[in-house]
Amino acid sequence: MHAADERFGQRNAIGPHGVMLFYTAAAPAEPRGYQLFTAYRLWLASPESNDLPRLLADLAEVAADNIAHATAARRRWNPLGPDGSMVNGGDMTLPDGATYVGVGVTTLDTDQGSWYQVARALRDQPIDHRRRSMFDLKGQCYALLTDGTALHMERDPHAPLGVDGIRCNKTLDPDRISYYNPHANLTEQGDDAIRKMWRQLGLLHHTLAAHLIGEQQA
Repeated sequence: MHAADERFGQRNAIGPHGVMLFYTAAAPAEPRGYQLFTAYRLWLASPESNDLPRLLADLAEVAADNIAHATAARRRWNPLGPDGSMVNGGDMTLPDGATYVGVGVTTLDTDQGSWYQVARALRDQPIDHRRRSMFDLKGQCYALLTDGTALHMERDPHAPLGVDGIRCNKTLDPDRISYYNPHANLTEQGDDAIRKMWRQLGLLHHTLAAHLIGEQQA
């Protein structure tokens, strides 16, 4: 959000969406015994990178092509590179034994409006009103993990105390095994655009998981 705000309207403006690949590796010294690594891909602003479902569909197609080409050459494709890399930031070098655990999307489009609408509004505020900044804006992430977890996380700097903005199709409290979860079917909730995003994110996730950890585990 900070980079997108700084570069808004410039030739090198950043698009509102990013894709993240999640990996874990054993780390006995860490409280839970593992360490999380996140590599990500951002795009320059363009009509193609502004359309999130299309962006995800294109990535899934690219991944499938890279897998097919590498298999034909008897090589194993790695989405982190060096050949056919899908990422351009974050943790691009992983320790031995790191395992793919999921894929996510971060987006600056929220119920406040599209990123472009909100960013323009920040710049068009009357001077006698309290000026909002990017730190007043929302952001959100969606994620699918290899254990079947689906997550929607909303960053709202003005959320009431105690509202964490996290929705999950599974319990996040290990002490509450059985309870009514209104988000049990999270990937089927929301409007048409959100459900389409989930479908395309799922296609990308299953393409990567089937290749990186095997069809049986995926």
